Amino acid sequence: MERKNYRIGLSCAIGCAVVWGFLPIYWNALKPIDSGVIIFYRVALMPLVCFLASLCKERSLRAVFAPLIENKKSMLLYFVAGIIITINWSIYIWAVNAGHLIQCSMGYFLEPLVVCIFGIVVYKERVNGWKKLSMLLALCGLLVMIIGYKQIPLIAVGLGLSFAVYAAVKKSVDLSPLQSLLYETMFLVPAALGFILYYETSGMGALVTGGGFKFFLLMFAGIATAVPMGLFSFAANKLPLITVGLTEYISPSISLVLGIFLFREPFDVIQFSAFVVIWIGLAFFTYGEVIDSRAAAQEKTIKGENE
Repeated sequence: MERKNYRIGLSCAIGCAVVWGFLPIYWNALKPIDSGVIIFYRVALMPLVCFLASLCKERSLRAVFAPLIENKKSMLLYFVAGIIITINWSIYIWAVNAGHLIQCSMGYFLEPLVVCIFGIVVYKERVNGWKKLSMLLALCGLLVMIIGYKQIPLIAVGLGLSFAVYAAVKKSVDLSPLQSLLYETMFLVPAALGFILYYETSGMGALVTGGGFKFFLLMFAGIATAVPMGLFSFAANKLPLITVGLTEYISPSISLVLGIFLFREPFDVIQFSAFVVIWIGLAFFTYGEVIDSRAAAQEKTIKGENE
C-alpha cells in the first residue's frame, strides 16, 4: 500500500511539474489579449475554481469557509498573500507574452534558494554548509548576468523574490493549497471584476481583442492554475518533501527548452554561464536537502525508540 501511495504521489508531482512547465504555451496562445486583461480574468476565475474544488472535497459550504470564520485575524494574512502571489502571476504572464520565458525559467530555478535565504533571515532557520554554498553559487549566477549585461535580471529576481515572500507569509498557514488560494484570491475578485468591466466596455477587453475562440480559451485560466496546485497538494501528502522538491526542477527545465527552441528567444553564452552556475548551486542545495532529510528521519527513529 505504501509503495502504491508513493507511485501515485510521484505521478502527481511529475504531472504537476509537467503542466507548469508547458503552461507558457497556453498563456502565449491567448495573444493578442493584453497581459493585464489575462491577469484580471485569472484573478477572477481562480477563486471560483478553488471554491468548487473545495466544496467537492469538504461537502458543505460551512466546512469550506470554517477555517476563515473561526480565525478572522488570518484575513489580513490571506489578503497580503493574495496580493503577493498576484504580483508573481502578473510578472510571469507579462514576461511569457513579452518574450522573456528564459528569464522566467531562471527565476523559478532561483526560487528554492531564495526561499532558503528568507528562512535564514526571517525565521532564523539553520542550514548546512552545502546549502550555504548553493546560495553563494546562486548569487554568483546572478552576478554573471549583471556583469555580462550591465543590468539586473529584474524578471528572474522579481519572480524569485515575490515567491519567496509568498512562501514566508504562507509558512504559518496550515491548509490545502486550493482552499488557501480561495481565501487569498477571493478578496481581490471585486477589483478584478471592476477592471474586467472597464476593459470590456472600453473595447480593450478579451472579447474585442481576442475574439470568441480566444475568449473561450481564456475561461480555462482558473483551471490552468488550480489543476497543478491540486496535483501538488496531493503529491505533498504522499511523498517526502525532498522528492517533491526535486520534481519542481522539471518545470523550469521544460520552460527553458520551450524558450530556446519553441519561442526562439536569444540564449547566449552569458545566460548559459549563469544557468550552469545556478544548476551547480541547485545540485549542492539538493544534496544538502538529502542530508537534512536523512538526519531528520534518523532523529525521528531514535526518538521513537526512546519512547
